[in-house]
Amino acid sequence: MKGVLNLVSVGPGFADLIVPRAEAALRDSEVIVAYDLYLRWIQPWLAGKEIHTPPLTQERERALLAIEKARGGARVALISSGDIGIYAMAALAFEEMREEDEYEVNVIPGITSANACASLLGSPLSHDFATLSLSDLLCPWEWIEQRGRHIAEADLACVLYNVQSAGRQQGVYRILNIMLESKSPQTLCGVVRNAYRPGQTVSIHHLEDLPSMQFDMLTTIVIGNRFTQRKRGYIFTPRGYNDWAAPLEQPAKNELPEHALWVFSGTSDGNLLASELANNGYPVVISTATEYGGDLAIRDCPGVSVWAGRQGVEARRQALAKTRARVLVDATHPYANLISEQLIGLSRTLNIPYLRYERPSAHAADAGEMCESTEQAAGRAIALGKRIFLATGSKSLATFLKAPNAAEKEWFVRMMPEPEFIQRAIDLGVPRSHICAMQGPFSQDFNVALWRDWKIDCVVTKDSGDAGGYQAKASAAQDLGITLLVVSRPKLDYPVVTSSFDAVLQQLQSWDIWP
Repeated sequence: MKGVLNLVSVGPGFADLIVPRAEAALRDSEVIVAYDLYLRWIQPWLAGKEIHTPPLTQERERALLAIEKARGGARVALISSGDIGIYAMAALAFEEMREEDEYEVNVIPGITSANACASLLGSPLSHDFATLSLSDLLCPWEWIEQRGRHIAEADLACVLYNVQSAGRQQGVYRILNIMLESKSPQTLCGVVRNAYRPGQTVSIHHLEDLPSMQFDMLTTIVIGNRFTQRKRGYIFTPRGYNDWAAPLEQPAKNELPEHALWVFSGTSDGNLLASELANNGYPVVISTATEYGGDLAIRDCPGVSVWAGRQGVEARRQALAKTRARVLVDATHPYANLISEQLIGLSRTLNIPYLRYERPSAHAADAGEMCESTEQAAGRAIALGKRIFLATGSKSLATFLKAPNAAEKEWFVRMMPEPEFIQRAIDLGVPRSHICAMQGPFSQDFNVALWRDWKIDCVVTKDSGDAGGYQAKASAAQDLGITLLVVSRPKLDYPVVTSSFDAVLQQLQSWDIWP
């Protein structure tokens, strides 16, 4: 008797998402070859079948076993989750088949992880999109990075499969940083875990939020493009684009001086440094990450050129090259390590000197408990506090609010008065009454009054220096007798670091860069 090899897709994991053709193939098969987890989803059709369950890591052995049974004349179903032809078992089965094999082959399609996750998020894949597996078991990592870079440069919506495993922790962050080199930090994204399975979670974030999050092999990340929008708690990418021009509002070239010192700011002392350099006769361009930061720079540094808005690394590279920038002065926030890494890379690519200005630390050993990471601070805050105040900014909110047992605590946050930051907190479940959206820094008395009124018992902050109001926060916590947790600064290998305006001027002079 001629055998049959049914390559059966059983979708994300719920029986009602298994297509009727797959159900018919399962009923007709005598032999089932599957990873044992998949048996739960097809239990109604297993009675009286011969079942084989080689372990998860033995994919090729499963394919060979199914083929051997089919060659022997059996009707066999080789099972895969999602769609068996996408990152799954069908390709292995075809690799192992012989041209002279006579058994019948049926490939039964199913609902992919990309389809399933997209449906939970809304409609983010309604235009051109790509999928990218981050597993380097069967593909060199260099290829994965190269493909990720092309996806980012084309600004395709994309779905990341095999995001993170116990032995492969850092690859996803490398890909996310590659995405940020060409995509807007504000690109809307979805993170889905256990789609259509028990324990399902779905959340929406900006691309810039993702590098601070933790994932696993049950997680799929969906990254939108510049046109992806939010509506009613969902995200969608329009079927037809009305404006194909890049929506990055960049100043015309003739508005920016050539041979200038580019000061990447966004902080009060960064603006003061830019003003000091301009007063010393240097042509200066201030670059800020937000329009609000640009407004502050215009106010603080009248007459200095300002380049404001969310720009990717490619937009920065083009602007620096076209204006023939003389020096990159990195005066960004002490915790803005991603932009610092990008600027260091740009300085090397464009052969432009890089100079880091970093405000001095104001932390004293007895002022609070130092935490080496945001994750550690989240764990300690949940262990020590009940009403926890976060003065760590908007980017790390998910790390705190999605940590184990976080739902048992009350969270209060202070952030810049940017609408997208406020929306981020709301989306993560922070009540509007627990959000203080104001421009800092704040006085000790203000902190005392706010924390006393909100009955705060634990404060989490950053070692942001005196310019960032750190001492006022430390003193207020001490006055109230409440726990202060301090996230330590990221450790980067800066080519050149200074901590005073005079040192910046001296370094420029030593490079023979004169006004």
